[in-house]
Amino acid sequence: MKYTSISNELFIRNRRRLAELLKPKSVVVLHANDSMPTNADGTMGFRQNNDLFYLSGVDQEETILVLFPDHPDERFREVLFLRETSELIEIWEGHKLTKEEAEQTSGISRKTIFWTHEFERIFIQMVFEAEHIYLNTNEHTRNSSEVETRDVRNIRQFREKYPLHRYERLAPLMHYLRAIKQPEEVTLLKEAIRITEDGFRRLLGFVKPGVWEYEIEAELLHEFVRQRSRGFAYEPIIATGANACVLHYLQNNQQCQDGQVILLDVAAEYGNYNADLTRSLPVSGRFTERQKAVYQAVLNVMKEAKKMLVPGNLWDEYHKEVGKIMESELIGLGLLDRNEVAKQDPDAPLYRKYFMHGTSHFLGLDVHDVGNKYRKFEPGMVFTCEPGIYIRQEGLGIRLENNILITEDGNIDLMASIPVEIEEIEDQMNKQ
Repeated sequence: MKYTSISNELFIRNRRRLAELLKPKSVVVLHANDSMPTNADGTMGFRQNNDLFYLSGVDQEETILVLFPDHPDERFREVLFLRETSELIEIWEGHKLTKEEAEQTSGISRKTIFWTHEFERIFIQMVFEAEHIYLNTNEHTRNSSEVETRDVRNIRQFREKYPLHRYERLAPLMHYLRAIKQPEEVTLLKEAIRITEDGFRRLLGFVKPGVWEYEIEAELLHEFVRQRSRGFAYEPIIATGANACVLHYLQNNQQCQDGQVILLDVAAEYGNYNADLTRSLPVSGRFTERQKAVYQAVLNVMKEAKKMLVPGNLWDEYHKEVGKIMESELIGLGLLDRNEVAKQDPDAPLYRKYFMHGTSHFLGLDVHDVGNKYRKFEPGMVFTCEPGIYIRQEGLGIRLENNILITEDGNIDLMASIPVEIEEIEDQMNKQ
């Protein structure tokens, strides 16, 4: 991996925190993600299963982590399985973790680190002491993948081999733990944000009429990768003019024209942790009066929404309040009629025509990170704050997004140093 090593204290602590939530006599089994094929003999870049990474720090394919905190034999309380290397693998693929390196990475004793092909031999010595088997699934509410994952295959195989055990869902426990960021995780997020800021500032002197969206993408990728990032935290959205009204515009193949606004939803990852930034820039370096008015309305909503990302608030109530603020701004822009708003169906608010997505989501190892919307906001949670206004008839879409850390006495805007005020943007874009 490109990133510098992460202290194994984080992963040791995460395993302890999980152990406190398990039922007695429970074994947890976590598998690495598959290496996904493309075509012919091609594969996509490997991306580790985030829960396995969270508990071990191991960022390598064909890894298995087994935890059994109250096994009577201490050798079987934390067991890690790695892909065994060979001279052929070294020649074709490069270095793989040794047991000593895996111990340093994870904090798991090398005495209980085995090769992946030894899994069945070792696991059968553990499983019959367990009453419960915790297995993982992707229980994200926005998951719609039809690809069968390694997790899904293993659930089927385990039920066939060990039909009389009680099977438990690991996902709710991981969602509970991962929602509260540990200090080391906040440090990694801050590094992803710092790299993102450098990329964005690079664009302030680069964006101008005639530049292509893909050239902007290339500028960002260069800045991110040279600073030890894998690259983009998600597929970059670089949308000029009317393209900004397509929420997940990914083509990035149009030329920036004088008078347009370009919406940039772009950010870096670092150490598997993700920033998530959105800014809207005037291609010419100056906003028109109408563009300024819409931009300022979005910024007003973001500032008010940020104030509500504090301990004790609830997801749905927060979003309802943000909707009311957005209604007021849209009335001020002449996009909504005050009388019609007063008569609207509360289950189909009129502001949704111009602001059709949520204001915030959890952020961390996943860009849309795991967490429970019915859990009150707590210190250590990290949310995005990203209101937007999209006026298709005007070919204008503006969204602004920062990353917010909730603390005991309020919150911290982790992107406070990244220019967002109209004057800042224009001044930076017109520096000689």
